[in-house]
Amino acid sequence: MRRRAFIEGIAALAAAWPFAARAQQSAMPVIGFLNGGSPDGYETQVNAFRQGLKEVGYIDGQNMRIEYRWANDQYNRLTALADNLVGQRVSVIVANTPANIVAKAATSTIPIVFTTGGDPVKLGLIASLDRPGGNVTGVTQLTGEVAPKRLEFLHELIPGATSFALLVNPTDPAFTPALREMESTAHKLGLELHVLRASDEREFDEVFGNVSKLGAAGLVINPGVLFVNHVEQLAVQALRHSIPTVFEHHRFVAAGGLASYGGNILETYRLAGVYAGRILKGEKPADLPVQQSTKVELMINLKTAKALGISVPIPVLGRADEVIE
Repeated sequence: MRRRAFIEGIAALAAAWPFAARAQQSAMPVIGFLNGGSPDGYETQVNAFRQGLKEVGYIDGQNMRIEYRWANDQYNRLTALADNLVGQRVSVIVANTPANIVAKAATSTIPIVFTTGGDPVKLGLIASLDRPGGNVTGVTQLTGEVAPKRLEFLHELIPGATSFALLVNPTDPAFTPALREMESTAHKLGLELHVLRASDEREFDEVFGNVSKLGAAGLVINPGVLFVNHVEQLAVQALRHSIPTVFEHHRFVAAGGLASYGGNILETYRLAGVYAGRILKGEKPADLPVQQSTKVELMINLKTAKALGISVPIPVLGRADEVIE
């Protein structure tokens, strides 16, 4: 009886809700935010995305609505999540890698704005950066091009070392081209590169243990949703195992990691918000060239460097955008 009374009460409230208010809510455009990670790992990126929307006149809950769909590192859930958004006929889908690849497979009509650290042409998302074509456009950091610089930087900090390790997520489709770039750079520098794989955070401890067993002098973490989601955990593991480690995300350094070198992720999401808003206003993805977030930032944790017995050269410190002492 209580359950029936509750349902009847809800029905009565819905019937009493002013028709004009319901019409306004149903007419409000909806953005589907599809992400392979989790809300905890992407709070700052979401805020940057909302800021981008605000810059073109859109505020969540006032004149548009955001529907969030999180895979929580379980990429096999992305297809169902994308299909759900398509079924709701959202106005725009905003997605990161690999969610953007799944979204493109799910719809050829709903506009898609991607964020990616890889090359969107090589990922099959678009035809070209200038003329993306179809229903897809977005923002790239082209971190595949930046990734070799992390290995070069680590080698600069430990010049006598000849062996390093690279951590990748084999379930992330963007890791393959980045891996080729890293292996090419290692060959040019005359370095041995050990490729270690983790597709779940429970494998991190074993990975860091293997770095030491292999005799690698340091570790480069390849960009990816899984690693961004667990950036603090990775920093703790690197410290616990006393392994000099470089990642793309500034939060890694703030949590005690040695260094970060990569594009401004928050700028990427802000620009994605701007593009999503422009599409809501009537612009077509095919007419919006892919934007490139070109700013690259270097952060160094001197306290961690000292604990690892690394003396950071003055010229390197001079290149850093931020130093934690």
